Amino acid sequence: MDEIEIKTLEKFTASPYRQEIELQHVIHRADYVTLRVRIREMKRFTIFDIDPRTAKIWGQALLDWAAQHESQASTAGEGESK
Repeated sequence: MDEIEIKTLEKFTASPYRQEIELQHVIHRADYVTLRVRIREMKRFTIFDIDPRTAKIWGQALLDWAAQHESQASTAGEGESK
């Protein structure tokens, strides 16, 4: 297993189900980087790493969806930054 360096970029709680989401920049010693997404739901964790291309596609899809549904958002549905 390669050694890595991890830096937290953002940590917030997603509504309405209160998942804790943490985004981390991961530098792998094997000369590549990934974005690590850590999602905590009570005691269960989902953790996966994505490459920059996948992050760009995913990020744009999230932005497009949010723009289409922004008028339907309520204060109860907004995430809280920590």
